[in-house]
Amino acid sequence: MTLTRVSFLIVFTLSVFLHLPAHANSRMIPAAPTLSAKSWLLIDARTGHVITEYNADERLPPASLTKMMTAYIASERLQTGDLKMTDMVPISEKAWRKGGSKMYVRVGTQVKLEDLMRGIIIQSGNDASIAVAEYIAGSEDAFADLMNKTARQLGMTGSHFQNATGWPAEQHYTTARDLATLARHIIFDHPEDYALYAEKEFTYNDIRQPNRNTLLWQDASVDGIKTGHTEEAGYCLVSSAKTDDIRLIAVVMGTNSEKERAAESQKLITYGFRFFETAKSYSAQTSLIEPEIWMGNASTIKLGVAEDIFITIPRGASKDVTAELEVPELLEAPITLGQQVGTVKLTLDGKVIATQPLVALEAVDEGGLFTRLWHWLVLLVKGWIS
Repeated sequence: MTLTRVSFLIVFTLSVFLHLPAHANSRMIPAAPTLSAKSWLLIDARTGHVITEYNADERLPPASLTKMMTAYIASERLQTGDLKMTDMVPISEKAWRKGGSKMYVRVGTQVKLEDLMRGIIIQSGNDASIAVAEYIAGSEDAFADLMNKTARQLGMTGSHFQNATGWPAEQHYTTARDLATLARHIIFDHPEDYALYAEKEFTYNDIRQPNRNTLLWQDASVDGIKTGHTEEAGYCLVSSAKTDDIRLIAVVMGTNSEKERAAESQKLITYGFRFFETAKSYSAQTSLIEPEIWMGNASTIKLGVAEDIFITIPRGASKDVTAELEVPELLEAPITLGQQVGTVKLTLDGKVIATQPLVALEAVDEGGLFTRLWHWLVLLVKGWIS
């Protein structure tokens, strides 16, 4: 038995308990740095919050940043069990002959997939990339189709791939925003493989090659991820760095030198660490409010969030963050476990910085006939009075 009536939202304002360092007490934040690059983007890796950006949606040639996607697809196949790191991958003449940066594999041999992954990630080997692409998809062209399908699945709306290496091609492009999206997936979807991006060198066939990401030597917080360079693309770098309270992803595309791409990336990382932090506001499965519920076998229901809420805020802004819980004025059973019944909104300086569904942390079944009849009468009287 239900009572038909107009449902309004009741807004509850709560205190936000942020896990922040005691020294956070300042809101003085300067303008973000301007870089000598065609495009750049700095995000909080956990929340995806954009801290600063410039031409982040401009389609540009990615050069060897392409290999991030090549390695990601291999990691996906490793996770599903379709591939194993111990697989022996045949080296074709096409892979062996490819110019540019190389791992120096030999045609007609078989190379362990684990070595090829390091060849792709650390040495930026075009030969290793083609060998893995052919092993997974049968040909590099077929692998490129797989790259584009994967890009769409990840929400990389400004990208199109034509090869596994980043070799210049007219319809081979991506954006700084898409690369940041891909980097997030590399870091969080496959942390065991992401560890390879922090390795500073790899020796294969008696040839030692250093990781081209020079920030690994310059900044202890940096643990990845990939460089790229062609004449058309310029010098590019996607980097990630982590401290106790924030992980950043910086994308810099189209600088003039290897030294400049590192320096410009360092500017973004330093700015992000100095002036921003990731804060946990509410924990999953913790009751935030217990509103009244009608027509059910319980008088109240516990509501909370299904996942932890993290937000990116300026250092010192914790005292200014407020939370609003929007809950319907009338909640009626039955309500199932996990059902969305409202919304949590976190605001800072009048702007919404995070929203998440407010869900039922317990199920409330429909009450008995007497309970439902009594509640119907009570609500009817309340409706007359209001």
